[in-house]
Amino acid sequence: MLPTRVGLVDTTGEVDTQTLTAVAAALNTQVTRDLPQYWTVSASVEYLPDPHNIPQGVWPVQLVKSLPPGEGGFHMTRRNQPYAKIIVSPGSNEWTVDASHETIEMLVDPNGNRLQASTSIEIVGDGVQDGTDSFEYLVEACDPCEADAYTYQIGGFSMSDFITPHFYDLQATPGARYSFTGAITRPREILPGGYISWTNPTNNEMDQILWVNPGPPVYNPLGPATGGSLRLFVEEHTHSKAREGRAARAGGMAATRSSRAAYREMLVAAGKARAGHYT
Repeated sequence: MLPTRVGLVDTTGEVDTQTLTAVAAALNTQVTRDLPQYWTVSASVEYLPDPHNIPQGVWPVQLVKSLPPGEGGFHMTRRNQPYAKIIVSPGSNEWTVDASHETIEMLVDPNGNRLQASTSIEIVGDGVQDGTDSFEYLVEACDPCEADAYTYQIGGFSMSDFITPHFYDLQATPGARYSFTGAITRPREILPGGYISWTNPTNNEMDQILWVNPGPPVYNPLGPATGGSLRLFVEEHTHSKAREGRAARAGGMAATRSSRAAYREMLVAAGKARAGHYT
């Protein structure tokens, strides 16, 4: 398999080079060590210092200050090549979760149209359970477990959890892993803060279950899919809601963010001390 090159590039000028280099290294560890354990992916991630020079064959993940209303993180060029845009908030490193999320989903499904048939799901009470029909789910590897509470860290930076192919198994199997961290414990489970989308077999439209806000999950009919890809269509209807839901849940993550920031500072101090051994 030919490897895919992903390039992290800052268009805002608000993130220091040391952080960008470290985050690119963390993303590279995720896509070379963690992702290939479950998905057939061969890729690398590098930091690109010049936002005006994207080498041929590189899929860029661009850090931006904002996105237009209704625009998500996933994009396609006029030649149908994927790239991503990630909003950076001053003084926060939470953009690393979005960068991880978009990178993984680009690699697992570059065209944004990959569907996987499995048992249907439905809202029952305050949760989501299997139904009696069959859906074709859009393979979005991070959406069901995208909330900050289920991230894990590499080098002190938060990386997104992601589902495994077992997520679409018809039945649970002892010992199977349904997401990389193990936060998802059974097929088709959606965690609070996540969502999942599928094609409705009765009318060929897109439907969705959203659990992005505090409270129970909600059914969200999206209608007939239009545009360049199913993922582009879904993000137009979901991206802003997911970001709002993340902000609403942010209070409970304050202690975790503080500890990870302290850990990053410790790594930087240790690195500077170690550099002195080579002078």
